[in-house]
Amino acid sequence: MESVWSFFATGGPFMVAIVACSLVAFAVIVFKLRTLTQERVVPARLAGEVERMEEFLGAGSLGQLEDEFSGGQTSLARLCAIALRKSGLPRGEVQLVVQSSAREEVVKMHSGLPVLEVIINIAPLLGLLGTASGLALVFRDLGAAANHAEIAKGIFMALSTTIVGLAVAVPSVIAHSHFSRKIETMAARLEVLLSHVISATHGPTADPERVRHL
Repeated sequence: MESVWSFFATGGPFMVAIVACSLVAFAVIVFKLRTLTQERVVPARLAGEVERMEEFLGAGSLGQLEDEFSGGQTSLARLCAIALRKSGLPRGEVQLVVQSSAREEVVKMHSGLPVLEVIINIAPLLGLLGTASGLALVFRDLGAAANHAEIAKGIFMALSTTIVGLAVAVPSVIAHSHFSRKIETMAARLEVLLSHVISATHGPTADPERVRHL
């Protein structure tokens, strides 16, 4: 533990900043792992029932779907509720309203990712800045009678900030890429399901007045 503490302590204020970035990145990753899940955005069971929307509308009752939509516990439920409330409008207007609400949901799904982007950019830069400042001090004290062992030790300590900066940036890049891809997949799935809902409520056999009163 002493060697680990010594490694971080010799990095100076830049090492403190990098460690702070690592803590923030860790908190964001944990937050996204807990919130950006299929159950919170597009639950498989609810998605399957939404795909059967025409059957429910044909029977004249949404059954349990009505409670789930009104509860608004997931992105899919909230957007479907909006589509049903606006079902009396022309199809084009409903699509615009739903698309606007869907964009808002996607923005919510991206919450935290801008913080990761900042950390990805600044962590390596802080590391390089710490290394450059450390090397500047090493060469400032360099002289004919310099102790080469001490110089080597100083260079190693100077490079420690770059090592830690990259160690923070690499997992942040991986996490950012994973979450971005997951959001893209979920957004595409939402788009398909919402198109299905709009088609069901504005199809040739659909009665908008009846849909609104379900």
